Amino acid sequence: MDSNQLRAETPQPPQGGRGRGGGGSGFSAILTVFLSFIAIFVMVLSNYMMMNQSPSTIRNGLSILHQVPEGHVGVYWRGGALQKTITDPGFHLKLPFITHYEPVQVTLQTDQVRDIPCGTKGGVMINFEKIEVVHRLHKDHVHDTLLNYGVQYDNTWIYDKIHHEINQFCSSHSLQQVYIDVFDQIDEKMKDALQGDCTRYAPGIEIMSVRVTKPTIPESIRRNFEQMEEERTKVLIAIEKQRVVEKEAETSKKLAISEAEKIANVSRILMEQKLMEKDSARKQQEIENQIYMAWKKSLADAYFYRVLKEAEVNKLKLTPQFLELKFIEAIADNTKNFLGEKVFPSLLC
Repeated sequence: MDSNQLRAETPQPPQGGRGRGGGGSGFSAILTVFLSFIAIFVMVLSNYMMMNQSPSTIRNGLSILHQVPEGHVGVYWRGGALQKTITDPGFHLKLPFITHYEPVQVTLQTDQVRDIPCGTKGGVMINFEKIEVVHRLHKDHVHDTLLNYGVQYDNTWIYDKIHHEINQFCSSHSLQQVYIDVFDQIDEKMKDALQGDCTRYAPGIEIMSVRVTKPTIPESIRRNFEQMEEERTKVLIAIEKQRVVEKEAETSKKLAISEAEKIANVSRILMEQKLMEKDSARKQQEIENQIYMAWKKSLADAYFYRVLKEAEVNKLKLTPQFLELKFIEAIADNTKNFLGEKVFPSLLC
């Protein structure tokens, strides 16, 4: 719509002198032109936004009321300049077309970096299909981080950084080390490398953990590794069998020693028991001998006492009268009486 059409459609004041309505007609024309200019600007801006922006961005620009989801904060740009205003989750108002809004997540989030090719120290090309990085952006550092690195700050400090660190790691290690020997250390090494640079250049980003999947290696090399693993498994099985045999032999030895010790202990106990019995019998015999000797001694003492007393009695009997009596008794015992008419001479001898 051009200015001639606007003039044609606008009511014209009557021809003649410049009365009271002359000034009002001029103001209406200016207002009409201004509104037409705004309408043209809105149509041009709308067409540009439709051609260059996504539907969500267009709705964001046209909306007045917007919602910040939980776990996010609202960040605003006005005329392309990042504002210091940070809003919490909930409903908020903004100026359409002038103020641009983006939600920024401040809770834990996981970025998946896929298809990372790298060359090992020996020149073998391998590929990490997926690496997961768990991180978060602290709310107090949202403004500084977005001011320096934009809304897609994780492209710089997560995606690009992971590619760089993985290539650095592979170039300084052999395929054997990357695939087997130090594979269990890659997670911590990547986490430390990411966190080190983030702490230095983007302190609002905290790296929680890094999970690295097994890389894809050439098929021929993979088969070699599988064969090596099979041989290693066989060796481990043989070692385990040997350990089992050694354990069984050691167990048998311990059982034999235990059995021998048990028999020896039983023999010692029986021997001690026999010795105790012998010692008890010896002590019993000694007691019996002592009893017998005491009895014999008492008999001897009694006999001695009797003989002593008899001697004393006999001593008391040695008197002339007693001796004469004994002499007479002895003669009387030796006297022989013969009866008959003759005495044979042989009897007289």
